[in-house]
Amino acid sequence: MIWYAIASLTPAMLLAFACIFGGIWPLLAALSITAFVFLMDKLPHTLTKQDASGRGLSLTLAAVHFPLLALGVWALGAAPYLSPLDTLLLFIGLGMFFGQVSNSNAHEMIHASARLPRRIGALIYISVLHGHHVSAHLRVHHIFAATDADPNSAPLGEGFWTYAARVMHGEFTAGWRADNLHRKRAENVPPMWTHPYVAYVMGGLVCTGCAYALAGWRGVIAYLGLALYAQVQLLLSDYVQHYGLRRTINTSGKPEPIGPEHSWNAPKWYSSAMMLNAPRHSDHHLRPARAFPALEVTPETMPMLPRSLPVMAAIAMVPPLWRRIMDRRVKRWQKLA
Repeated sequence: MIWYAIASLTPAMLLAFACIFGGIWPLLAALSITAFVFLMDKLPHTLTKQDASGRGLSLTLAAVHFPLLALGVWALGAAPYLSPLDTLLLFIGLGMFFGQVSNSNAHEMIHASARLPRRIGALIYISVLHGHHVSAHLRVHHIFAATDADPNSAPLGEGFWTYAARVMHGEFTAGWRADNLHRKRAENVPPMWTHPYVAYVMGGLVCTGCAYALAGWRGVIAYLGLALYAQVQLLLSDYVQHYGLRRTINTSGKPEPIGPEHSWNAPKWYSSAMMLNAPRHSDHHLRPARAFPALEVTPETMPMLPRSLPVMAAIAMVPPLWRRIMDRRVKRWQKLA
């Protein structure tokens, strides 16, 4: 587990130093989750499958997330020693950490069999104002991924910014409908105050109030900016990992079972370790309960991205370049070429 711990916790440590001390630390923190990851991915190394649960690291990252978010909001909103450049670098570093590491960890935890880690994972999503992703991911995405019924699965030709504008609304409503349907199926309909969306909305309001208590309105602005940045990172991940791939719909109107060919996977080891193997996406959809250290990738049967997930996410923000690189690969896997 050592590489998973190094890759995910090193940026958190440097970001904490950046918030507290300023100086050179914001630059080092931003580099640790961008250029350093890119360079480490160049090294010839492979993450081997392990039987470990990884739960200890997940809980550690969760314990780091909340104080780092509070510290970051305070630093961006009230720290007197940060220059404008320091503030920008710190914002970039924090947004990428919450979007790539905390999101990946929360995703791992909401799939746990035990209630406590599931609730902690939901709290992480709530803290970046994306609590509804829990319902949409578990009750919609894992059932309808790679079909038009899943708002988070981009069809061939849809650019990221069009996709993001659609999903910002579509994911919220899809999760809402799925939760309502699930609750109606209960033998005794639970009271409205137990609806997950009550927790998502009220939790977000509480977090926004905490941001104001930490650093006033500047803190609220910093918090909303970080939350939006983290959400965009998650949407980029979903966009990249399912772009264009579609399950065949049979004569009864139901999609074929999801297979390894319905998710894109990333080949690079260090960025995968930092994101708790989230780029090994096909295996996760085949076995959602499998712990992240045990996820496997087989290039022969699984679509492979040409670069790491963070690099492909950056490319996705330039739709013409993205389509030039990816559309022919999609057609090859879909046998449309």
